[in-house]
Amino acid sequence: MSDKVFEKSDGKNDILSVSDLDFEKYSGLLPVIAQDENSGEVLMLAYANREAVQKTQQTGYAHYWSRSRNTLWKKGESSGHVQEISEVLVDCDEDTLLYKVHQTGPACHTGAPTCFFRKLNTKTSGK
Repeated sequence: MSDKVFEKSDGKNDILSVSDLDFEKYSGLLPVIAQDENSGEVLMLAYANREAVQKTQQTGYAHYWSRSRNTLWKKGESSGHVQEISEVLVDCDEDTLLYKVHQTGPACHTGAPTCFFRKLNTKTSGK
C-alpha cells in the first residue's frame, strides 16, 4: 500500500506522504485526534510516531505510540474496541492528524463512549 493516503482539506485535494509530516516538532510524535466518522464526536486524543502512522496505513486500523509504556499499540488490541480508519486528515502545519474512524465499542479505557466526558469549571470566583 502506498504511503500517500493523507489528504489536505484545502480544496486542492493534495495528497501527502508520511515523509511530509513534521515529526520533529514534538520530539518524534504527532498528536492524533480520533473522531467518529458518522457523528463527528471527538473520541480521544493520542500520539503517533512514524511507525504507528505507517502501521495505521498498512492495516486500516488506528495504531498509536504509548508515551507511558513506550511502545506501539493498536487501539482495541486487548479490549476489542478497535478504530477502523475511514479517512486521515492532516492539519495545515503537517504536525497533527485527524483519524476519522468507525469505533467498535467505547473509545475510552474507562468504558465511556468518548474520553471527553468531564467538564472543566470555567467560572471564576473573583469579584
